[in-house]
Amino acid sequence: MEDLTGGGYDPAMQAVLLSIGDELVLGQTVDTNTAWIAEQLARRGLTCARHETIADDLSLIADAFRRAARDADLVIVTGGLGPTADDLTRDALADAMGVELNLHAPSLDRIEAFFARRGKTMAERNRVQAMCPDGATMLDNDAGTAPGIRSTLKGATVFVAPGVPREMRSMFEAYIAPFLAEHAGQADTLLTTKVNTFGLGESDVAEQLGDLMQRDRNPTVGTTVSQGLCSIRVRSRFGDAGRALRELEDTVEQVMARVGPVAFSRDETTLQESTVSALREAGLTVATAESCTGGLVGQMLTDVPGSSVVFTGGWVTYSNDMKSGQLGVDPTLIEQYGAVSPEVAAAMASGCRSRSGADLAVSLTGIAGPEGGTDDKPVGTVWIGLASVNGTQTFLARLAGPRSVVRDRAAKCALQLLRLTAMGEDPAAISWLTAETAAR
Repeated sequence: MEDLTGGGYDPAMQAVLLSIGDELVLGQTVDTNTAWIAEQLARRGLTCARHETIADDLSLIADAFRRAARDADLVIVTGGLGPTADDLTRDALADAMGVELNLHAPSLDRIEAFFARRGKTMAERNRVQAMCPDGATMLDNDAGTAPGIRSTLKGATVFVAPGVPREMRSMFEAYIAPFLAEHAGQADTLLTTKVNTFGLGESDVAEQLGDLMQRDRNPTVGTTVSQGLCSIRVRSRFGDAGRALRELEDTVEQVMARVGPVAFSRDETTLQESTVSALREAGLTVATAESCTGGLVGQMLTDVPGSSVVFTGGWVTYSNDMKSGQLGVDPTLIEQYGAVSPEVAAAMASGCRSRSGADLAVSLTGIAGPEGGTDDKPVGTVWIGLASVNGTQTFLARLAGPRSVVRDRAAKCALQLLRLTAMGEDPAAISWLTAETAAR
């Protein structure tokens, strides 16, 4: 759980974040600045009304300044403060303010000193970085050459920072954070957490959450999908810190009860960490036999420090000969049913368990693509075997996406199967899997 307790603005106050640059608009560079700034504002109880990304065009940037100042009390802008002809943010701010740009001598001195410390002569073009809109304040940049700018536009406070993340963060801490602290009102306490799930689609999760996702509810509940994981975000905002925490935890309990055992962790705990933890608590060991995933399950498990307590080792048996020679899979099974089949997956898991001596063994054999699929076994068909003292079960996963996605989702299915088994839960909780054969 994150404590985003304010020392921030009145909850009614709004902020707008602007990111400037063709490289952002064209998708050539990922804008990490906006996410970071939005999080910093949330920690201080300030809400962002919107984020905008604007190309390197003077009129577009100036218009964005005007809209932002009209709609928000605080405008934070990143990018477009460099020395080249396409760095137009300072010009656009002057345009929006209706003022001229003039040279700020102290800033020029600092830029020249920056180059001198490195044994270089400042290029003439760098002088433009010392140009300041009349009535604005230049902000020293201790991490680079481009000064930032603070100004007022239509009653809104505007901060402009460099687009280089290291420089932006340094300027935020030096100028924007103190500004927020100085202008703090009685901010609400804002607490957030997320519940991570794997094995249900986002629409299934939303259906199970039902009324918890009503937009006018406090705490608010929403979902986000990334890399096959559906995370349920819970945000509690109240004037009293104690109530904010109580309401948050009560909502989390309701979320967990509704989605069931597919919920594997809160906040940043990974699926592999939760799986290793469940195996350790149950006192179980596991071994792996992988074909289409090429050792990915073993890698995920061993990414977790201390996983040697539960993970004994594994095999990557990509060829049919390796399946037979290393795991004892009967070649006639492969000939009769094919390598991608419940029969072979079961034989792989059983052979893995008997040879490793582990309590559990998981196997994967499938068609990751982009080629190799048939009408009966299209790309994305993956059979997973799970062997235990109670016998061997096989599960069918039909996964969509490119090769890397199929492999990743298959490995996560295996991890979730192991976790559920260690906890004594029904693997049928994973809607992506179909149990095709009974325990044997």
